[in-house]
Amino acid sequence: MAHNYIREVPESDDHGRPELHIDAQGRPESHIDAQGRPEPHIDEQGRPEPPVAANERDTLLGYLEFQRATLEWKTRGLDAEELSLTTAASSMTLAGLLKHMAYVEDHWFSVFLLDLPKMAPWSEVNWNANPDWEWETAIHDSPNAVRELWRTSVARSRNALRDFLDAGVAEASSGDPLGALAKRSWPNGDRPSLRWILVHMIEEYARHNGHADLLREAVDGQTGE
Repeated sequence: MAHNYIREVPESDDHGRPELHIDAQGRPESHIDAQGRPEPHIDEQGRPEPPVAANERDTLLGYLEFQRATLEWKTRGLDAEELSLTTAASSMTLAGLLKHMAYVEDHWFSVFLLDLPKMAPWSEVNWNANPDWEWETAIHDSPNAVRELWRTSVARSRNALRDFLDAGVAEASSGDPLGALAKRSWPNGDRPSLRWILVHMIEEYARHNGHADLLREAVDGQTGE
């Protein structure tokens, strides 16, 4: 099934970091899932490593999960003041990144891929009056609230992708599941493929994780890619 790589973050230790199990070669240990396929190795930051020799679908999903986990790592353990810190001339914050990516997750996987209506809080916003609403309001949300909003959107995206594939829509693309078109179109009538959405989401996370690198280093000096 296409959702073998759609997985939750591992159990956490006493410090809020995912537990790691090291194998005989000193690498985080992989496990076998219910379908008999190896689950990804977990790195020292708790991120699932993308597969190195998988098919296109699993490679894209693996990289998306890695980028999601990178944003979680870069925002891990910070309080409201730290999540609201800016750097240089930018008004961007880590809280804003979390809330923005929550919006992006829902926009592409729920609204575009499945053609579902916008859900709260996005449906309650006057986007014409305030196109940067998620960025500007995030600093007024508690750390728990903004993290939970992002986690909920990620979980909803995983379910949306699973539903899209399981519904058999992907089978209509001549054996190319990633070529299946989203149910919603742009105003000109074009519809992005699932492949386009996955690549776009990887690009979106990777770009903003670069911002998160700089913001986290400004908060407490933490670095790492």
